[in-house]
Order: sequence, then structure tokens, then C-alpha cells
Amino acid sequence: MATTFISDAEHYSKVLDAAAKARRTLWIGTADIKDLYVTQGKAEKPFLGVLSDLIGKGVSVRLIHAKEPGQQFRQDFDRYRNLAAGLERVLCPRVHFKIIVIDCRTCYIGSANLTGAGMGMKSPNRRNFEAGILTDDADIVAAAMEEFDKVWRGGMCAKCQRRAFCGDPIA
Repeated sequence: MATTFISDAEHYSKVLDAAAKARRTLWIGTADIKDLYVTQGKAEKPFLGVLSDLIGKGVSVRLIHAKEPGQQFRQDFDRYRNLAAGLERVLCPRVHFKIIVIDCRTCYIGSANLTGAGMGMKSPNRRNFEAGILTDDADIVAAAMEEFDKVWRGGMCAKCQRRAFCGDPIA
């Protein structure tokens, strides 16, 4: 694969497809998260269903996001029982990065949030203008994992200065 530039529509076709094929781990970091939909086979389903399926197959899924998602997301979340038991989730109001790490071997780094307009099934005329890279370069993957993990383990909490706005402090 090497490193590939990802433009608007390719986020959906390349990044989310790669994420859906995770075998061991999937780390997702996004500022905004909404109830985005994807196509699997001939069916359309919430990406939360894809995450639930992965968890059911034993994939460890971690999600960092900056704000609470909307009502539709919460309703779909409740439909998939694997998510409540198996999705590891951290809320950090300072997160603005968009990082997806797949099996510690491939990562996406870019501008697209985990939303329909960013990565989902929105029509071409209703999508955001996004850009990013998808890579299996070991140095880039390791750096992305370290950035994600630094937030995940609370390494940024002491100097954040936004604890008053943090509804569920990591550390």
C-alpha cells in the first residue's frame, strides 16, 4: 500500500472499508461523531453496526471523541449490544485529530470526522471537502499510535486546562 493520498469520496471507499476489515485492533480518534451509514454487501447499516460486528469477532475497538453524539447515534448505539460491553470509549473535549489505526499496521490521518459528511454515505453534493493519507509506513503508524495513546492513557490531562469542561475525565 505505501502511502496514499485520500480525497473526498475515497474516505468512504478506502478508509471505512479498511476499518471494517480490522482483525485485531481498531483505534478511532475524531473530534465529531455522528450516526454515519455505510454499505455492507447490498445492505446499508450504521457504522456502529460494523463496530459491533468487529467486537463480536474479538476485535478490540477504541474510540476517542470530543463531544457527545446526537440522539440518532445514541439510539443506534443501544441497538447493538456488543458496543455497551465491548467498545472502549473516551471523551476528551480537546481532541481534534482524526486518526484511525487498523491492526497497528495501517493508519488514516486526515481532516475527516466520523460523520456522514466527512466519511459516510452522503451524496457527493453534500459532502465536506476532506483530505488525508492512508499508509502502512511503520514510522507514521507508530507516531499516530503514540499520539492516540498519549490521549487515551491521560498523558495530556495534567496540562489540558479544560478539566472544568471534561464530563468524564480520563485521568
